[in-house]
Amino acid sequence: MADDRPTIKDVAKRAGTAVSTASLVVNNKGYVSDEIKKRVLEAVEQLGYRPNRVARALAKNSTENIGFVVAQEHFSKVEPFYTKVFLGTEFEARQHDYYILLTTVPKSFKPSCVPRFIRERSVDGVIFAGKLSEGYVRAALNQDIVAVVIDYRYPRSKVPSVNIDNVQGSTLAVEHLISLGHKDIAFVGGDFLHPSINQRYEGYRRTLESNGLKFDKRLVSVDEPGTGPDDGYNATIKLLKSKAKFTAIVACNDAVAIGSMRALKEYNIQVPTNVSIVGFDDIELSSHIDPELTTLRVQKEELGATALRILAHSLKSEKRIVSSTLIEPELIIRDSTTKPYS
Repeated sequence: MADDRPTIKDVAKRAGTAVSTASLVVNNKGYVSDEIKKRVLEAVEQLGYRPNRVARALAKNSTENIGFVVAQEHFSKVEPFYTKVFLGTEFEARQHDYYILLTTVPKSFKPSCVPRFIRERSVDGVIFAGKLSEGYVRAALNQDIVAVVIDYRYPRSKVPSVNIDNVQGSTLAVEHLISLGHKDIAFVGGDFLHPSINQRYEGYRRTLESNGLKFDKRLVSVDEPGTGPDDGYNATIKLLKSKAKFTAIVACNDAVAIGSMRALKEYNIQVPTNVSIVGFDDIELSSHIDPELTTLRVQKEELGATALRILAHSLKSEKRIVSSTLIEPELIIRDSTTKPYS
């Protein structure tokens, strides 16, 4: 079946120009007079011409693809944080005329799991989201593929990163609880080796001390392997069994907070009447549980969009700048926090 789609030759013929001139206008290259440019663009519109992406990529020595890599356990309905981040990169990519290729990999490095678009170098750049083995990043760099990291850092690999201001977020959470009158504030979480979790803990600790409250290690439960609801449940059960006294909890993220609320309910401890709780991330579920969760809203789409902009800029520049960008969170007060019971 013949392909009757208009070609650049058809555009040139309609505009009354050489094919090379029409190509310059379509690809926004070189100098063309305003009058000729107008004729070519009108011809493009009239004919409904769309450039052949493959041919254009070859001409530009570019794939026009960006890879997005995330751990398979983080790309789920239960913890949809990175789904939103991915959407941010997708929407921003359209502004820069890139396609996004998504794949998931195990957290631990396996050479056989290195994405095919990295092995075959069929992307111009890669965005790595969340905690992954540094081996995946090095695999991209070894192929001379530009990389940007979201919600993690790889200091040895020297790649740009886009992160949440986790310390500031925890500061807002703790100050909110202190303003309500809480003094015995616990912290629950997991995967304590993750920089974001560690920073949220540091923000919690520093804010207690800067407000004249004693930091008590008995109120910290961070020995769980992950950051899902089960980890929050288990961390809170350990806290309750320790008999440590507390009137509020700062959870390392919303999924952990939801698991923590389940544990409190099993012990007939009401939220927020007996214990107030604050999460982090503002995932969609946080406003649909009972009580609705007070949390730190992270502009997840903006994390992705910012990373894409940095990547696009790097691809156009001869210099590789290793930047560190922080996105500020916002405290969202809902029903899971109140004054401490007397």
